Amino acid sequence: MKDNFKALVVREENGEVSHAIENISADMLSEGNVIIKVAYSSVNFKDMLAVQTKGGVINNYPMIPGIDLSGTVVSSGSDKFKEGQEVLVTGFQTGMTHTGGYSEYARVPAEWVVALPEGLSLHDAMVIGTAGFTAALSIMTLESKGMSPDKDQQILVTGASGGVGSVAIQLLKESGYKNIHALARDESEAEKLISIGATDVLLARDVLPEKPKVLDKQKFHYVLDVVGGEVASGLLPQIYYGGSMSMCGNAGGIKFNSTVMPFILRGVSILGVDSVNFPIEERDAIWKRFAGEWHIMSQAIAKDVVMEELSEVFKNIKAGTHTGRHILKIV
Repeated sequence: MKDNFKALVVREENGEVSHAIENISADMLSEGNVIIKVAYSSVNFKDMLAVQTKGGVINNYPMIPGIDLSGTVVSSGSDKFKEGQEVLVTGFQTGMTHTGGYSEYARVPAEWVVALPEGLSLHDAMVIGTAGFTAALSIMTLESKGMSPDKDQQILVTGASGGVGSVAIQLLKESGYKNIHALARDESEAEKLISIGATDVLLARDVLPEKPKVLDKQKFHYVLDVVGGEVASGLLPQIYYGGSMSMCGNAGGIKFNSTVMPFILRGVSILGVDSVNFPIEERDAIWKRFAGEWHIMSQAIAKDVVMEELSEVFKNIKAGTHTGRHILKIV
């Protein structure tokens, strides 16, 4: 491990938050018993919030953001991992209260680390990252309520051009689903979304009423919602009897307006999805699916960036103009 190395550091002064690339030492890294030489990280909506004033992600400064990372173990105080082993970390408190992946080195508890499965590269792992892992959990949660590729069901994915939404579409396609509707911001996204597996592309202005009805025409059996806010509120009354909506994001706001009618007259379910604290003992199996049946990384909408380009990526995410996944290349 080098004495000094590069990291993106978020600082606060007089209530204002700023971020910059700095040369730091290991003293700045949070405690942990596994040190990892980071090869890649990824850029998520939460990472963008981490560098904003009042972003609600970081409370203790200075902090190194980056909720995902993949790399090689430099040293380990745990019997589970050894020097030279390739690993990945997503979620828990990485990049929030614990220094994260936007650094040449990371130090984390062994309880947060997953061994990279055979068939998955370090780069592949970050094309998936928290966004893809969340997409997988959303699909698995909906399947637990009856969603199945063997049935003629209408499935809608919101925030389709973003990280979670775009990976969800690919996973649904790979799993054999046929009626995959992508909810997009504008028509310019249609070609890419169709190319990764969407059956068709719907625009929010055509699907969402100006004022949500108590009960609307039934259009979708299952909704994989990434956006929250008014989008989720407008779609809930459009879910078929016995259908479900998974919810994993709040890019459209944290407020959710509804009546009890979709629940008591149509038996609709809302399913919360959290990837941050998902049990570590259950993560291996999901990552192995990405190494096998869900190996969709080569077709993903993904772009590599370096640390100097992060500010621009954050700006695009905040403005809602980004598409797909951005992978931070450290190596």
